[in-house]
Amino acid sequence: MNPYVLMILLSSLGLGTTLTFASSHWLLAWMGLEINTLAIIPLMAQHHHPRAVEATTKYFLTQATAAAMILFAGTTNAWITGTWDLTNMLNPLASSLVITALALKIGLAPMHLWMPEVLQGLDLTTGLIMSTWQKLAPLALIVQTAQNVDPTLLTMLGLLSTLIGGWGGLNQTQLRKILAYSSIAHMGWMIIVLQYAPQLTLLALLTYIFMTSAAFLTLKLYSATKINALALTWSKNPALSATTALVLLSLAGLPPLTGFMPKWLILQELAKQNFPITATIMALAALLSLYFYLRLCYAMTLTMSPNIISSMMPWRVNTTQTSLSLTLLTSAALGLLPLTPAIVALTT
Repeated sequence: MNPYVLMILLSSLGLGTTLTFASSHWLLAWMGLEINTLAIIPLMAQHHHPRAVEATTKYFLTQATAAAMILFAGTTNAWITGTWDLTNMLNPLASSLVITALALKIGLAPMHLWMPEVLQGLDLTTGLIMSTWQKLAPLALIVQTAQNVDPTLLTMLGLLSTLIGGWGGLNQTQLRKILAYSSIAHMGWMIIVLQYAPQLTLLALLTYIFMTSAAFLTLKLYSATKINALALTWSKNPALSATTALVLLSLAGLPPLTGFMPKWLILQELAKQNFPITATIMALAALLSLYFYLRLCYAMTLTMSPNIISSMMPWRVNTTQTSLSLTLLTSAALGLLPLTPAIVALTT
């Protein structure tokens, strides 16, 4: 892709998200979401592969549907209450409709069915943008409107997302689909605690971005898209394979890695709010996700691909890809748990 075109598209992505962040008016927020969608579509379809075009079409249709629902909800609310203000969603129908539309935008269950299919059709770099950056603007709107929404709706969205995100990834062999289900499960963790401690939602989002970015960049470095390809990684780069396995376990939420911190604090908050059954279901749903992360770790670190090369370390040329961002993100995905007391002190 022409670098000038790429620069315009990436700038538009940034502009759309910033516009939604800065807006207090539904029309402006909707416009930011639309700019965001239109900017990523050429990036998704840049390879002219039938799968990429199919994924782009599916993405466009779901995002257009969600945008139309948001506009309808905003108009309904303005018609009934006389204001376009984001935080003034007093009409229960409009607030429920807008949360449903934003859930469709970020792929929360049961509006998640487009997410694995779309991510499977993209290359890893565009997949990384879709899994991280594209979540920011809708989540900002959800955080601002959540206080006017029925708590049962948010709880159901959160529980369904963590259960389906764990369940759906169990029988997958494609890494991008596994990461899509991982994304659905993490979104569920963010939504479940939103009405009680929005700062924990932001913390979970930040750690999710670190861990997912590290996972995507590692897979890009290996050019791996299937579980089978992970069996070749240990002989190519043992150190990176070991840290990648730890990043995957961090995504699963195992201590003493960064991913344990938001899950621990969210479960603690749910117990404090007197929702022990919800907290128990969330903890058990995390075990489902843990299983498919362990599958990836097993394929990467404990299996060796059958080969006829006599040496364990096959000959390879130095990579031309930059590894600074991968190093920083991996460090963040593995080592931030000791900062938990400081983060708790800052967020309470």
